[in-house]
Amino acid sequence: MSHKMRDLISLDSVSAAEIMAILDLAAQQKRDPESYLSRPVLRGKAVGLFFEKASLRTRLSFEVAVAQLGGTSIYVGQEAGRIGEREAIVDMAKSASRYLDAFVLRTFKDETIVEMARHATKPVINGLSDKQHPCQILADLQTIRERLGRIEKIKVAFIGDSNNVCRSLAHALPKFGSQLFVASPHGYTFAPGFVKSSGITQVAAPVDAVKDADVVYTDTWTSMGQENEAHKRRAMFQDYQINAALLSHAPKAIFMHCLPAHRGDECTDDVIDGPQSVVYDQAENRLHAQRALLTLLVS
Repeated sequence: MSHKMRDLISLDSVSAAEIMAILDLAAQQKRDPESYLSRPVLRGKAVGLFFEKASLRTRLSFEVAVAQLGGTSIYVGQEAGRIGEREAIVDMAKSASRYLDAFVLRTFKDETIVEMARHATKPVINGLSDKQHPCQILADLQTIRERLGRIEKIKVAFIGDSNNVCRSLAHALPKFGSQLFVASPHGYTFAPGFVKSSGITQVAAPVDAVKDADVVYTDTWTSMGQENEAHKRRAMFQDYQINAALLSHAPKAIFMHCLPAHRGDECTDDVIDGPQSVVYDQAENRLHAQRALLTLLVS
């Protein structure tokens, strides 16, 4: 991997070739578990999981991936408080770098991960922040390639809040000549100046986004840390639900959701449980993509 990939902070600064290297290794390891079980590249190594937010898939997939590679994961959860409050991030990063071989952070502020990477001497992985979710998108790209046979020159429709998942899709898809159509209500679109690629189109009506899409994607209307906005957001996003009527405009598309889902809000049961849904493939591929990422970064 190149020097840029000493850390994975954002897909914005990662090349298409580097993403493909991760996906190729993930696919190989998924097909042939013996390829990593017989060569435990993390034997004798420790990975710290620093999580400010509750987690199911991110925590489980990283802990399992580290174990499958022969390493040890050490979880530092919400009870420890927010990173940088108890002590300066520079002190934490430099001290923990003496013990750990990699960091995985799941935080509120994007700046927390950037600051950790600035001072740590070991790889830092963005497990999620309020602005980015690169590990999720690696798993999504792996899922899309498995189902469609390619990630190049496809159309992805994202319906809902232009959140961290949507931003990371916007960073990744144009690198492969693919289009991202985002349908969001007023006030929940990308911030001015964020969209720099011709591969990203923002529309108001969900039907304009999903028509002839290869992938239809949504996420929760209210993310962690926004609970006090839940009532307002539910009202604003009522017309942005993925249901059978909307999905009928993309009959050949796969339906994606990073989970957890609020069934009955952003998507209906018949969609998430329906034949076009690949949400559990996405969840499984978090393990494979992250195991490949750890293999390349740490070993």
